[in-house]
Amino acid sequence: MTAKGPIPLVDLDAQLAVLRGSIEKRLRHVLDQGQFILGPEVAELEQTLAQLTGARHAIAVASGTDALQLALMAGGIGPGDAVFVPSLTFVATAEVVAVLGATPVFVDIETDTLNMDPAHLEAQVERTTRKGKLRPRAVIPVDLFGRPADYPSINKCAERTGLLVVADAAQSLGASRGNSQVGALAPLSATSFYPSKTLGGYGDGGCVFALDDEMADSIKSIHRHGYEQGGPDIVNIGVNSRLDTMQAAILLAKLEVFQDELTARRRIAKAYNDLLGAHVEVPAPYPSGEAAWSVYCVQSDHRDRLREALTAQEIASVAYYATPTHLQPAYRAYGEGEGSLPVTERAAKRLLALPMHAYLDEAAQQLVCSAIIGALG
Repeated sequence: MTAKGPIPLVDLDAQLAVLRGSIEKRLRHVLDQGQFILGPEVAELEQTLAQLTGARHAIAVASGTDALQLALMAGGIGPGDAVFVPSLTFVATAEVVAVLGATPVFVDIETDTLNMDPAHLEAQVERTTRKGKLRPRAVIPVDLFGRPADYPSINKCAERTGLLVVADAAQSLGASRGNSQVGALAPLSATSFYPSKTLGGYGDGGCVFALDDEMADSIKSIHRHGYEQGGPDIVNIGVNSRLDTMQAAILLAKLEVFQDELTARRRIAKAYNDLLGAHVEVPAPYPSGEAAWSVYCVQSDHRDRLREALTAQEIASVAYYATPTHLQPAYRAYGEGEGSLPVTERAAKRLLALPMHAYLDEAAQQLVCSAIIGALG
């Protein structure tokens, strides 16, 4: 991507220019062998992802949303259960809870990381238990913008209170915390292969990572209509959520450059921090491990002015997540309205995502930063 012409948020064309030959070769192989559902590429992808993350099992599914839902289904989550979720995230995190008849209970976030606040999680679990109307059953931390949540603290809380931890890693594949990779930071993790993700296909797709054999077997059954593994019997109430073979082939091709792309994203994030740190609030230093930087966001009290300046120069930007989930019309009944999650609500008014992808060149990044600095006078 150069500084000439529009600067998109994500540039899939630049990535395709690098990978077209490998992608077309793999797709031709799928067409030639004709196994369009559960072809060998799916098993190869699952094995590769398990090795990449350190998870015992990787189960490829039809979308990141399905990955979350399947994890909850394997945990037996349903009516009467409370599932603790952040509100500053894509709606799917709370959506899968409500779809299963359980109740999302919203948790505020940390000021610096914008991820789930373990202290507020503890308080919400205690409060829910005290009320006695719902059973605290699970928690879904979100690795917002590719920075893993505080799993050491969240896992300790979960052990004390009997919660199942399902990591929403839709934005963080390739990141790490401490010595563990995303996919192995919680008993179950769900990621997305939506095209704009760090590892994205050319359609929907997702994966569930499991550390426990029994949970993995349940997910493998549920995502194929509940069929027994290797047998004819239907042993679970299931769904149809299989990653198709062509998407698996595309993802295998993209894995060839995945580590190089992560390195590039980290270099670009550091450059943004260095160029913009004196003008807007940039992401706080990551405490341990490496972020994936699927999205790069700054915060400013002048967000709208910045967006206008960027738009005037044909630079894409997005106000993430301007209306957090607990204030969305369909989810207000689950939350406690304005003022209930103060850190979340403040961030939602100030966040602005800037162009971020592995092929963003220095000239384009300089143009983005110059537009922001110029807008602030």
